[in-house]
Amino acid sequence: EEKEEPAVVEKEEAVQPVDEKEKIEAILTPQEQKQVDAFVKQIDITNSQMVLQYGASSQKKIADFSEKALENVKTKDLGEVGILLSDVVTELKGFDEEEEKGFLGIFKKGGNKIQTMKAKYAKAETNVNNIVKALESHEVQLMKDIALLDKMYEVNLTYYKELAMYVLAGKQKLAETRNGELQELKNKAMASGLAEDAQAAKDLDSRCERFEKKLHDLELTKTIAMQTAPQIRLVQGNDIMMAEKIQSTLVNTIPLWKSQMVLALGVEHSAQA
Repeated sequence: EEKEEPAVVEKEEAVQPVDEKEKIEAILTPQEQKQVDAFVKQIDITNSQMVLQYGASSQKKIADFSEKALENVKTKDLGEVGILLSDVVTELKGFDEEEEKGFLGIFKKGGNKIQTMKAKYAKAETNVNNIVKALESHEVQLMKDIALLDKMYEVNLTYYKELAMYVLAGKQKLAETRNGELQELKNKAMASGLAEDAQAAKDLDSRCERFEKKLHDLELTKTIAMQTAPQIRLVQGNDIMMAEKIQSTLVNTIPLWKSQMVLALGVEHSAQA
């Protein structure tokens, strides 16, 4: 049983690239798969300049995109929104506490009590309205950010697919070259025994290795794009949660407080009568 373990591992390693190819092909449309097949024929591993530039444009797009995404997060200050929401609660709670302290003096002060309540309400309402304006401004910005993050997610997916197509095409070309032209040169060198034939096979093998390293570099960039997707959704989720809290405060908390103030003043008037 112990001897059979390495054989199983080797089998899994042999199957892994196939699974990866299937995963990439699964996210590509039939038209994109045709583009990959057509692009394979255009790749020239013997062209050093082409190998250096292979997929470089998509890598640059990912780098620029990551910078923009970082700027979007850096310029956002959800902490300020949290402070404003806390200020609303503090303002309303503070008003209620002040009323509770003097509540037993209603029947003694009569008219003065109503005037005091109105004055405190006017002061609290002014402060709350100022906070509401700031919250509404943040809500508008958050809604814009949420829409922007949706677009960023789509753009990131596009860049990811571009890199996946480059990697898929490159691996197909590399396999074709090693199994075809390179194998032929090696067979020719072994048959002829000539130094120039051996050197030609060695040169092509070196070029294949350099191209393979380039594909590995593209794989790393593709991983960055893949990791960026959940990060975008995480930031967007935080924005949505904060926007919901703002909406709840604007449409529930503050209107409820104002309606309770109307009732409280009505009760005071009834008590006087």
